[in-house]
Amino acid sequence: MGEEPTDVRLRVHGETVAEYVLDDPEVDPRWSPRPYLHPVRTLGGTPVTDAMPADHRWHLGVSVAMQDVSGTNLWGGRTYVRDAGYTWLDDHGRILHDGWLPAGAAPDGGSALAQRLRWLDLAGATLLVEERRVAAAALAGQPGAWLLDFGYTLTAPADREVVLGSPATNGRPGGAGYGGFFWRVAPGQARTFTATADGEDQVNGSTEPWLALVGRGDGGASYTLVFTGLADGDHWFVRTGIYPGVCVALAFERTLPVPAGTALRRRHRIVVADGELTRDEVLGLAPVAVS
Repeated sequence: MGEEPTDVRLRVHGETVAEYVLDDPEVDPRWSPRPYLHPVRTLGGTPVTDAMPADHRWHLGVSVAMQDVSGTNLWGGRTYVRDAGYTWLDDHGRILHDGWLPAGAAPDGGSALAQRLRWLDLAGATLLVEERRVAAAALAGQPGAWLLDFGYTLTAPADREVVLGSPATNGRPGGAGYGGFFWRVAPGQARTFTATADGEDQVNGSTEPWLALVGRGDGGASYTLVFTGLADGDHWFVRTGIYPGVCVALAFERTLPVPAGTALRRRHRIVVADGELTRDEVLGLAPVAVS
């Protein structure tokens, strides 16, 4: 076990770029409480996350969440029930901080944290044990950008399989296969693109190596987020219309079993940049940022 840190902030060259919320008493149990990053900012100070917005109170900055974990809702809000639609059920769990772990060496000019978490059902039984490492680093050759490195491992109990699902796997049409690493973007205008596609309709459900979202906040400042880290079977879930958000969806088309005693691992790198990057500028980023 690592020592308890006194400061759960991520910094790049001494500037706070993200705050890590371990336990927010304002998060209603129906929102499936969990640790999350918020606010996340560009180096220029522009906020790029939202938390508990009026349209979806259970969207919590940057977090990992699934709507169906062997029958437990760890996303928050209503549960999608086949042939019935969204329904309020008493099925909400929580993801609980269970101790700090050694984070290893912090990246040059940056900082890191690591922790163990427990994914709990309504009764408090452990569904999954998670180990998570989150780091912020400067991005070489990009003075207006920094890199968020977010990795997590989910381990199933030794005696039973855990199955991850989504509204789509429970019958909802329209590409609603969300659940996994999710970034609720700050309010404002947003557009999205990949190397070969433009707009929500083309990008949602795709499996491109990277996805960019360009946003403009209420104050007029623009920014670009570049997401990477899809594994085999993952898809991008993206919204820019009814709200702005990006998810690395683990169960976009079919459920994802985690067999008893085994682990599921994911690692995502996200460039957080001031200004509007073009497709060519994204392709010109350092390989670690877009691969």
